Formats: sequence, structure tokens, C-alpha cells
Amino acid sequence: MFDTPPEAPSKTYDAVIVGAGISGLYQLYRLREQGLRVRLFEAGNSVGGTWYWNRYPGARVDSQSYIYQYWFSDELLQEWTWSERFPAQAEVERYLNHVADRFSLRDDIQFNTRIRSAHYDETRGRWTVTSESGESFDSQFVVMCVGGLSAPIVPPFRGHENFKGQIFHTGRWPKEGVDFAGKRVGVIGTGATGIQVIQTIAPTVGHLTVFQRTPNYAIPMRNPKYGAEDHSDFRQRYPALKARVQSTFAGFDYDFHGKPYREMAPEERNRVLEELWADGSLSMWIGGFSEVFTDAEVNEEISKFVRSKIRARINDPAVADKLVPTDHGFGTRRVPLETRYFEVYNRDNVELVDVKAERIEEITANGLRTSAREYPLDVLIFATGFDAGTGALTSIDVRGRGGKSLKESWSKQVHTTMGLQINGYPNLFTTMAPLAPAAAFCNVPTCLQQQVDWINDCIRYARAKGASTVEPTAEMETRWLTHHNEVANMTLVPKTPSWYTGANVDGKPPMLLSYIGGVGAYRQQCEEVKASGYAGFAIE
Repeated sequence: MFDTPPEAPSKTYDAVIVGAGISGLYQLYRLREQGLRVRLFEAGNSVGGTWYWNRYPGARVDSQSYIYQYWFSDELLQEWTWSERFPAQAEVERYLNHVADRFSLRDDIQFNTRIRSAHYDETRGRWTVTSESGESFDSQFVVMCVGGLSAPIVPPFRGHENFKGQIFHTGRWPKEGVDFAGKRVGVIGTGATGIQVIQTIAPTVGHLTVFQRTPNYAIPMRNPKYGAEDHSDFRQRYPALKARVQSTFAGFDYDFHGKPYREMAPEERNRVLEELWADGSLSMWIGGFSEVFTDAEVNEEISKFVRSKIRARINDPAVADKLVPTDHGFGTRRVPLETRYFEVYNRDNVELVDVKAERIEEITANGLRTSAREYPLDVLIFATGFDAGTGALTSIDVRGRGGKSLKESWSKQVHTTMGLQINGYPNLFTTMAPLAPAAAFCNVPTCLQQQVDWINDCIRYARAKGASTVEPTAEMETRWLTHHNEVANMTLVPKTPSWYTGANVDGKPPMLLSYIGGVGAYRQQCEEVKASGYAGFAIE
């Protein structure tokens, strides 16, 4: 049933993929390898996903480059060289373009095509996928590789249309760049993206006003350049690294400290924390003490350690009071890496505004007005994040059996089966969707490659059986949702409002969007489902 007859129209496919980022490119490679007729649709004019759209000043990956890559080709691993430990956006984008060219993936990609809808036809057991321009495509399978952080949020402040200057969102940055020299610039948001923008443009702008709602913990990035000796070492270690990242908590090459925090003497704890801090990576967060996620007292002790490190770098105690987090524990929100971010606030041309104390009221013709005063601006930057996990999927009109709307369904309760499929939507697969580690707690390439491989194997299994549909049962989905919530509620993370819990989107059902049971445990459960012949999935 899966073979496309020769007389079929050119817009009929075995599989349609949406999104040409890390998972979409790899999914295309794998499904094409099976012999399927595949078409990938991308809204941009080139590949890259996150690294195509997020080209704001200072955009940089915070996973080490030697694990932030594909593992499927030894030749690719041997030929590509990373320039530094944490590459900037342009280098990651070049890498993904190299992959697309090296494996001739562009031949099956249609660019400048934003998908508007995907509707399942029960009578034919096929999907009709429609673009915003009105083109329709017929497909057996649909794989949504739209990303977990790709639906930007622009706060609904009054007066956008009145502003005489320039307004940008970091998630839709212009390719031609922006000239900040001597200008009055405002940045709203101090999450991971805001931090990167602020630390990068502060020395260039005439005056920088930072509008902060929630102060964040951040770890100083240590980012050495790589040379020939480093590349030789990585290439020898790649087989071990490939195996290692599949079993750790967050898909990195490091994991939690083996010795429990409470079994250590105070001086030993402090020594370990100092070593982690000096490493200049996310190991301080997801390679330190697991108790940071589960034990409130331990979390508070580690939080105090980090607060003291931050405070020591800020000259003005009143400014430090605004920048040092006290309303949540370290690691219960996204922890970014930074490069002299806190020192930015020691500059004479930088001003910090606490928008909890001064509520933003409107954008005016000449700037931004709070409840206290008006701030004159030439450029306004929204570093206000994304509708994480769900937004990119619900921005497409996805309708399954009986015309069931995914957007309406998720407005009541977000649910998936392992973040891979959704009951009621046969032959629809997802990557980086809610209820899987990839949604937040994973080195992205590690989890996306694992999910793509699982999807690829599932489709191959169904084709070998001569089946026409693959769909998780309602019981399977309920079991996974229950398990997900039980694991989440064993941690401190759901108690902290953040994009992890959907708290940044008004009306979004509150829940931890990402599976926090660990990458290794998740992978094992996926493998067990596969080994069982996909128990819990109706393959008919």
C-alpha cells in the first residue's frame, strides 16, 4: 500500500516532513534511505531550523560542538572540524548546510513553503498537507520536525504600530543584520537569548535599557578555540562519545556526580562545585548533583553558591539585588551560559529596569513607557521567547480522526505518546514534541537523532507488515502521560513558573512539557516498545 504508482501526481508522497532543522534533515536522509518518496517543506529559504531563524547578535550553541552533531556518517565526522567549544550561529548554520549538500538533501526540499494545515482523511488513510500559498500535497505519513522553540512570542503591548524606530524579535532576526552603533536600544527579556544579545551589543550601542521580569542564574562560558590536536583527539573518541551521550541524563558526555551531596563533607562539596563552575559548561547544572532537581535543601545550598558568584561580579549592590535570583532555585528554570554578562551592568551606558516594579504599559512613538516613566529608544528588541513545545505544532491546523483539532485538544490537556505520536492522529509523527526529553532536558542532536531513528524503524516495521496506519492506543497514551507526570512531580521543576511549564503563555495548560526521567531511561523505554513489536501501538 505504500508504493506510489508511476502515474501518481507529482504532489503525492509516501512521507511529508515539515521543517529543515536538525531532525528534519536527518529524517529526510533516513526515510529516503528506505526508498520512500519523501518531500520536506521549509518556511525559510535554506536549511538550519533554529540556526537559520535565530541569527541575532551573540547567538551561540551551549552544548559542546563535538557532541552537537550527527553521528550517522563516519565520513562526516572525519571531515568536519569545529573551530571552538561552543560555536556561534553562523558556524552551526554552515555545518547544517554542509550536511544538506554532502548528502544531496536539497533535491527533496521545497523552500519558502510554510505549511498551513494537515488534515487526515479516514476514508483513504492519508494526509492532505496544505501550504499557505494554497498548494496541496497527499501523503501516507507526516513527520512534524517543526522544533520546540520556533513559535516566537511577541507580548501584546499597546502601540506597536506607533513606534518610529525598529522592532525585532530575536527568533526572526533579519539576515542583513542591524546597525546598533550609537543608538538607544531596549531589550525586553533576560532569558538565554536575552543574555546573549545584551552581552554582545552593550559595548556598541549608545545606550542600552534592559527590561527584566525575572532574573536568571547563568554560568560563565569557557570557550577555547580548537586546533589540529583537538580535532585528532575528538575523531578518536567519537565512537565512545556516540555511545556515551545515549545513556546520560541530558544527552551530554557528562553525567551527574556519582557521590550523593549529603554524603560529602562541606569542604568536598565546595571543591566539586568550584570545579564544575570553573569548567564553564552546563555540567554545573546537569553534570553536578542530581539533588539540585529533587531536594529543596540541597538546591538552596547550591543556589547560594551560584548567587555569591553572580553578586561578586556586579559593582552596585542595588543592581546586584535585581540581578541575583531569589524567587526560584538554581536549575529549576533554563540555565544559560554567558560571557561577561553580569559585568555589562557595570557599564555607564547600561540601565536595568525591573518590570515587576515598573510595569510596561505601552510602546510609544519614541520608545517604551512603564508605569514610572518613558524610555526613549531607537531600537526595541523582543527577547521574549517562544510558545515552547506546542506552539509550532498548534500554529498548523492539524486535524486527525473525525476532524479532531490538535490545537483545541491541547488547549485542554497536552498529551502525546512518548513525544513521538498522538492518539487520534494516525501516521503523524513528531520530534521535539512535549513529553519527551528533547523538549527541554537534552542536548538537542542526541535526542532528535534517537527520535528520528525510532520513527524510521517504526515506519519500516509497518511497511514490512503491509499495514496502512500506525497509531498509539488511548490506553498507551494515558499510561505515558501518567508516568510523565509522576516523574515530573518527583522534582522541583514544576513548582517554578517558566516556559518549561507553559507559564509564559496565557491560558496554556500548566504542566512540565519535557520528560525529566533522563535521556538514557527514555531511550530504553523507546527500545523496549520497539522490541515488543510496538506494543501499545495499533499497526493495521
